[in-house]
Amino acid sequence: MMFVMLVILALTGVFMATLADFSWQNAVIGGVAASTLALVYFRWIFPRNLPPAEFVFHLLVRLPLLLWYLTVDILKGTWLVSLYVVGIRQLEHPGIVKIPFGNHSDDAVGLVGHLLTVSPGSFLVDVDWNDRTMLVHYMDASRPAQLRADVEKYYRLWEYGSHIPTSDSVSAQDDGGAS
Repeated sequence: MMFVMLVILALTGVFMATLADFSWQNAVIGGVAASTLALVYFRWIFPRNLPPAEFVFHLLVRLPLLLWYLTVDILKGTWLVSLYVVGIRQLEHPGIVKIPFGNHSDDAVGLVGHLLTVSPGSFLVDVDWNDRTMLVHYMDASRPAQLRADVEKYYRLWEYGSHIPTSDSVSAQDDGGAS
């Protein structure tokens, strides 16, 4: 029940922030709209099996650091892309880097792929589920080992408990190459 109330409160907050008006009238309208949407889409919004409390706590503790890394990557990527667009730097080493993801969870692969695409200068091209690799295009792919380490930091911030890969899959990530 607490989770449902938090979702309705968050939806109401998004409604009011979208309107840029935090009056009580918009809080009431947003609350009614959020409650209606939560009721209509209950089956899709609220999972039957909630994640373990330890995982939720892990995400709450690590979320600020994850957002900080994402913000820094977006700012660095924006700066890099602007240098290329203005003509200050020449495109010397663009390319696709093969990034193995071992036994990271499917949810983590989806999230990390999205985060890579959000940051300017990189784009998720393909995920090969059989080979357990991602192909990511970078505007500067001159240091593939560093790029793989940067991707791994997102996995480490997201995953917890049974989703942490074994040492076998971590050593397998050293074998990937740039193409």
